[in-house]
Amino acid sequence: MRRALAVVAMLLCACKDPKGPPIAANKQTLADSADQVLFNQRMLITDRGLNRAEIDSDTAYFFDENTRSDMRVVRGIFFDSDGKKDAVMTSRTGQFNQRLNSLEARGDVVITGMDGRTLVTPHVRYDQRVNLISGDTIFTLTTSDGKVLHGIGFTSDPDLNTVRVLKEISSKAGAVVIPK
Repeated sequence: MRRALAVVAMLLCACKDPKGPPIAANKQTLADSADQVLFNQRMLITDRGLNRAEIDSDTAYFFDENTRSDMRVVRGIFFDSDGKKDAVMTSRTGQFNQRLNSLEARGDVVITGMDGRTLVTPHVRYDQRVNLISGDTIFTLTTSDGKVLHGIGFTSDPDLNTVRVLKEISSKAGAVVIPK
């Protein structure tokens, strides 16, 4: 009899529904409030019919009647006034505002010019109206011949030919040749 009661008690315990962890978190995500979500998205930024940039992202969330997009895993290509490739930019995230014609890239931003110059910074802005990139945080600029400049704040054209440094922290330059 005791054995039968023990078996019944075990069966009753086995039938109970154990409370486990919730299947999904109870928090709102970016995709919940987006007007549109695109995967493997490509965006062309043009100026009077001329292609200025081509922005690819793994995922893009569109807001504000599709005038602002938040992107993940971003790769951008900048073009000069002749339509030739100027530079390539990569970052973890980016935001493009169509009303302001501006692109902000954040997280491990790397811009590489066609001649091998490389700029590394956590945050950069691209203003399409004046074809200028800028940043107000730390950055490292490396030239193709190994010269390195560390600074805070800069403005430049996308191909890194004309870089204006707001504050230099340190630099390692080679011999400077003065033309005759």
